Amino acid sequence: MPTKQVIHPMVKLQQKVSSLVNAKILQPHDSIGKVALLFGSEWSFLKSELLAFGFSMQDPVSDLLVVENWDD
Repeated sequence: MPTKQVIHPMVKLQQKVSSLVNAKILQPHDSIGKVALLFGSEWSFLKSELLAFGFSMQDPVSDLLVVENWDD
């Protein structure tokens, strides 16, 4: 039986934010905190994950987009 690979929640967030930047809904210099407005009920979990990885809500979105590996 084939195994299904699970995508890390931060990879999903990174992909969504990247598409929002590409669509010019977010700018690379916008703060990560601005993402909260776009993710609603998912935000509290995503915020706690971001904080655990050392991000602050004032960091620019571009800092989130350059992460290559989300090791726990």
